[in-house]
Formats: sequence, structure tokens, C-alpha cells
Amino acid sequence: MSEFTNKKEKRVEAFADFTERLIRGEKGRKLMEEYAILFDTLVPADIITAVDLLFRKEIPLEKLKTGLNKMLNLFQLRIKAYPALDPPAGSFADLLRRNNAELKKKLAVLRTKNTEINRDPSRQEEMIPELLEGFRDVERFVTVYEIKENILFPVLEREWDDWRCVQVMWSYHDDIRRELKGVIAELEHKPFDLKAFNKWIGDLYFNMHTIIFRDDHILIPVMLERLPGEVLEAMNEEARAMTFPYVQPRSRKSARSGAGSGGEHPPVDLGTGRLSPERIALLFNHLPVDITYVDENDEVRFFSTPKKRIFPRSISIIGRKVQNCHPPDSVHIVERIVEAFRKGEKDEATFWIPHRGEFLLIRYFAVRDTDGTYRGVLEVTQEISKLRELKGEKRLLDWEEKKS
Repeated sequence: MSEFTNKKEKRVEAFADFTERLIRGEKGRKLMEEYAILFDTLVPADIITAVDLLFRKEIPLEKLKTGLNKMLNLFQLRIKAYPALDPPAGSFADLLRRNNAELKKKLAVLRTKNTEINRDPSRQEEMIPELLEGFRDVERFVTVYEIKENILFPVLEREWDDWRCVQVMWSYHDDIRRELKGVIAELEHKPFDLKAFNKWIGDLYFNMHTIIFRDDHILIPVMLERLPGEVLEAMNEEARAMTFPYVQPRSRKSARSGAGSGGEHPPVDLGTGRLSPERIALLFNHLPVDITYVDENDEVRFFSTPKKRIFPRSISIIGRKVQNCHPPDSVHIVERIVEAFRKGEKDEATFWIPHRGEFLLIRYFAVRDTDGTYRGVLEVTQEISKLRELKGEKRLLDWEEKKS
């Protein structure tokens, strides 16, 4: 027994086996008796490693998520009792936890309102605007998921061998994004369908609370235990340049380069002109598009930082595999596009989507050198709502300077 409790590998294997048997449909109560020792020995880091092991077994993602939900429900008291470290005030981990706490408060208020509208459906006209306002406020929390995906996940991929839990978390993030859209769409739809609304918010409440629990009691404690101090500090600096939904960093530093200030480096010969690196950065950052470049080894090498970036990026993604920059539900499409570019079968892939009240054009271009050798992929994203409205013509001579 002591050998079991002292050896992480044996605990993880037992814990993964426990979860896999739940996935196969075995009863939790029976398994709890068989694996009783886990309820006294398990630590959050074991869960991270076990999820990595289960993910690498290629269990279908939805089945894996269902099994993990059941497992965490059984082990939640053990997990909550773990003596976790407290994150330093104002740190990246602290900002995650404090924004989670604010979200829980907002969800509690909305749950009360939802109970009221179910108790007295005649109040729908009065309460739907309140619910709509509340869920639009909750929708702002999606920025936390984007911050995790762009700052935290690349760090975990680089620093941990057992990093694949991020793929599962990302899938939950996507579920929540979809559920929020469904909730808001139901509140905006006339006539209001209370039954459909209840289905959406039931799933939304469950998944949001699931992620809060995993952040606060598993992810953040293991981050603080396992990530080196300099890595944690680097994330703190990046967090100061990001916009959180409810609780903001104490101070902010621009994530943009200091291009054009403090002198310039020697110019680079571009074939059609010579520009300093600072001026090249200025040109990229003044284009009305988001640009990301992935090299021939599928690693992110560059992204632009225009005034308004459509999709957030952080310096942590430099060197990250492009396959890890996309949620597991869509990564297979990305792999097919990249492979078609690599083989020379395609040179471009174009998509367009509505996004938070805007309309985005997303284009991927194969990058090839003068010999036709594949050198990577250029992603260009542009907000084109105003472009879609253009009609007729406006010539250069039609331009007039606005009068003050």
C-alpha cells in the first residue's frame, strides 16, 4: 500500500483505469470501493497526468469528457481538501481565480432570475431583458478562455510533458461559447421558448462551473507547483497587456513593439526597397488585417499587432505548433489545409464567419520561395462588415478632407 501511495506512476495508472471504467459504463459506487485508496492519496497533479494518458489513448473526446465529469464529481471532496498554494496578488493565476469568482457571482444571480421566470412564466416580458443583459455580461468572460488559449496553453505545451489536458479544456471552452450563443439567441427569439432556453442554460451552467472548479482546484494549484518562477513572471507580464472581463491587471504594458523609437537598426534589403526592422514592423501593424505566419515546420514564427486585433495573440505562441493553436474539434481541418499546401495541391483557403457583431474574412495562403519550395502558411484575418456594404464607386477625386 505504501508503495502505491508514494509512486505517482502507479497512482496515475490506477486513476486513469478508474476513469476509463467509468467511461465504459461501470458503476461509480462499486469502483469507489475498489479504488478506495485513491480517495486518500490523489493529488491534483495526478489528474493532469491521467488526463494526458487518457487523451493519448484516443478515446472519443465527448466520451472522455463525460467520463471526466463523472470522475471529478466522485473525487471533488478530495480535490477541494488539497492544501493548494495561493497565487501572488495580481499575478496571472490570481487574475484567473478572481475573474472566476466574479463569474460565479453573476451566474448565481442569473440562476435566481431563471428560477423566477420558470416559477411565473407570465413575467417573461419583464424578465427577458434582464436575463439578456446578464448573459451578455457573462459572454464577456469568453475573453478569459482566449487568454488561457493564447498565454497559458502554449506555456504548458512547452513546459509539461503531460500537457494534453489543454485539448480537453479547449473543447469545454468551445462548448461554452456555443451554449452562450444559444442562450442569447433564445432570449432574442420571438416567441420565447422557455423549454429550449432551459436546455441551453442547464448545459451552460454545468460547463462554466466545471471549468471554474478545474481552474481553481486543479490547474492553478499545479501551475504554481510545477512552473518555474521566471515562467510564471513572464505570464504575469503578458497578462498586463490583456483585457480581462471583470478584474483587470493593476498596471498595463503595451504588447506592441517600440518600433520607430530609440533609433533604428540597419535596413533589410527586401528586393524592392530597403527598410529597417522597425519600419517593417510599423508597416505590418498598420495593415487593416491580422497576420500570423507559420513556417514549414508548422511552428508559429510571427504575428502582427495592429491597433485592434480581431483574435488575441501573445508572445507565448511563438514556436508553438499550429496544430495546438486550434481546438480539437477543428484541428483536423487545419491539418488537411496545411498538408494540401505542403503537397502543392492548393495555394489558398478562404472562410467567412460572423463574430461578435462583426463579419470576418479569414484567408490562408501557402508561402513558397522563388523555387516553389513550401515555406509555410500565412493567415490573414479582416473585419469586412463595411466592405460588404459598398456600392457604386468612390474615386480618388471624390475624396474630401473633413472640415473641423
